[in-house]
Amino acid sequence: MQVYLVGGAVRDQLLGRPIKDKDFVVVGATVNEMLDAGFQQVGADFPVFLHPVSREEYALARTERKQGLGYQGFSVHASPDVSLKDDLQRRDLTVNAMAIEVTSLTDDTPINDGVIDYYGGLNDIQHKTLRHVSSAFSEDPLRVLRTARFYSHYYDLGFTIADDTLALMRKLVASGELAHLSSERIWQESSRATLQLSPQVYWQQLFDIGALTEYLAPLHQAWNNTQIRETVQTALYFSGQMQLNLSQRWALLMASLKPSLFQTKPSDLGIPDTTVSIKSINDIGNMAKAPKAQTQFASLFVQQAEKLSAITHLSAADKIDLIQACSAHKEPEKLSQLLVTSQVLQLALQHRQMMLALNSFHSIGMNDIAQSLKGPAIGKALRQCRIEHLQTQTA
Repeated sequence: MQVYLVGGAVRDQLLGRPIKDKDFVVVGATVNEMLDAGFQQVGADFPVFLHPVSREEYALARTERKQGLGYQGFSVHASPDVSLKDDLQRRDLTVNAMAIEVTSLTDDTPINDGVIDYYGGLNDIQHKTLRHVSSAFSEDPLRVLRTARFYSHYYDLGFTIADDTLALMRKLVASGELAHLSSERIWQESSRATLQLSPQVYWQQLFDIGALTEYLAPLHQAWNNTQIRETVQTALYFSGQMQLNLSQRWALLMASLKPSLFQTKPSDLGIPDTTVSIKSINDIGNMAKAPKAQTQFASLFVQQAEKLSAITHLSAADKIDLIQACSAHKEPEKLSQLLVTSQVLQLALQHRQMMLALNSFHSIGMNDIAQSLKGPAIGKALRQCRIEHLQTQTA
C-alpha cells in the first residue's frame, strides 16, 4: 500500500501559497482495508474515505469512463491494481495532477522531497500555465467552470490558460454539455470564483467562450454592451481589492442587467428597466440556485441604485423612504453594505470615463495638429484635439 498527497495541496505548496485542504490517494488498498483502519467511507459507491482523526479525504486510486451526459455521466473503477499514474491522468489540469508520497495512512510526513509529476505540472507551474492533462478533459463540462475559476484564483500570479486547453473549453461549450450541469455545481464554482481576488477574470473568461449563454443568458446579453461589461468588470476588480462580501459582489454583477445605471439607453420595452432587471435577477437566481440572500440583496441594490448614488442630494422624505425600503431600521448593516456597493459601482463608472480620457490624450500627437504651429499654440491645439477626440468617444 502506498499513500500520496495529491492535487491542490501539492500545487499550492509549490507556489508558496497556504494549504487549506489535504487530499490523499491510496494505491494498492481495498475498501475493507480502509474500513479496518478506522476510515469512514463517504457514499456507498464512491471509494473516498475520511480519516478517523483529521477527517481529511483519502481516496482509493481510481479510473473513470464516460458513459453519459454531464459531469455525473461516469463509471468509476477502483481496485488495488489501479496505479497512481492512471489515477492522476483522470484529473483536469497538470498543476493538479502531481503527488508527493507520504509515510502511511496514519503519518502524512513525506518520505522524501520528490514530487511525482507524470504530466508536466512542474513545467506548467514554472511557465504559469493552466493546461489540461489529457483529451479526457473534454468529457466533463464542469471543467470549463473549474478552469475559469483557477484562472481567476491565480491571475494575480500571472497564470494564463493554454491555447489548446481554451480550445477544448470552447468545444465543450459548443457541444451543449454545459446544459447538463446541475445548478448547485454552477453556483458552487461561480460563488467561489466571485470571492477570489480577481473575480472579474472568471466572468470575462466565461463570456469570451460563450459559456454564459447556457445558464446565464440575460447576463451574456447585457455584456454584449462594451460599456456595461467593462464597467462591471472594473467594479468586480475593486470588490476583490476591497474584500466585499459575496452579496455585494453578486449585486455588482447583477447590476449589469439595468442599463440605465450605465447611462446606456434602456431597451424599448414600454416598461421601466428596473422591472426588467429584477425579473432577470430572479431568473438567474433560480437557474443558478443562488441563495435567496444574494438574490434579494442584488434586487434591492438594483431597485435603489439611483438613490444610493445620490444620498447627499436626497430630500428628507426620500431618505426616510430609503430607510423603509431597505429595512435599515431593522438591519442597519445592510444599508452600509448597499452604500459601499454603490460607491464601488460609481468608482468603476468614474474609472472608465477617465480611462477613455487617458486614451484620447495618448491618441493625439504632433502629427494630428498643424505643423506650422509654434510655442504655446502647440499645447492649445493638442488640448483642443484631445477634447474633440474624447467627445467622439463618449457621444
